[in-house]
Amino acid sequence: MTDLVIREDRGAVAHLTMNSPGSLNALSDAMLAALKARFSELAEDTAIKVIVLKGAGKAFCAGHDLKEMQRGREAPDNGRAYFADLFFRCAEVMQMIPALPQPVIAEAHGIATAAGCQLVASCDLAVAAEDTRFGVNGVNIGLFCSTPMVALSRNVPRKVAFEMLTTGEFISAARAVEVGLVNRVAPHEELAAETEALATTIEGKLGAAVKIGKRAFYDQANMDLAAAYEHTAAVMVENMLWRDTAEGVQAFIEKRKPDWAE
Repeated sequence: MTDLVIREDRGAVAHLTMNSPGSLNALSDAMLAALKARFSELAEDTAIKVIVLKGAGKAFCAGHDLKEMQRGREAPDNGRAYFADLFFRCAEVMQMIPALPQPVIAEAHGIATAAGCQLVASCDLAVAAEDTRFGVNGVNIGLFCSTPMVALSRNVPRKVAFEMLTTGEFISAARAVEVGLVNRVAPHEELAAETEALATTIEGKLGAAVKIGKRAFYDQANMDLAAAYEHTAAVMVENMLWRDTAEGVQAFIEKRKPDWAE
């Protein structure tokens, strides 16, 4: 099962490759299970500081496996129970990404459509090849991308999200950067290097600080302004009391490299 998502560690950076190029890395039942298994193991891996998620072959991810979904209709209930379970499992995997202690970078190329676009939007950061296209195009086949809408509408302005959802039209990588779906764009041949550069920059920071900061980032986003400040102030107090943070501050004052224990 986990061969569907290949893991390769390069130092403290884990590279996960969705490995079903024949289906454009569709989020089949097996692919969702493989992603869940990989995310679960990485959640407990303290040696890994950054995760990169990519797709094998011509595309990042083409969304749900429509042929598999159609087979679900063969059940006596016309697929109702299967579809409910499928969308629950997919949402579970998407929510694992912001809950992971490590920042997750999507390395997108080719296409990222429907639940594949949702996957990019669910990642903390994204780098795309300049010829990548993004879309939530289920409406073109009569299926509004309601679950992908959750992650998309939390990344891009509401009118941009609604236009993408109702027209089914693709946006370019350049437009994806402009609206906030993607952080960086690179020529296709430089995509891996650009992603690695971003991962290496984050890897070089104090891992515990990035971990506590990522958790606080998502926690405060769901609070009102006063509660967010109260919460993040408490997080900063905890952070400031660490030995490695005291060392980092002193190293900055003394204009030297910090001697972190991590």
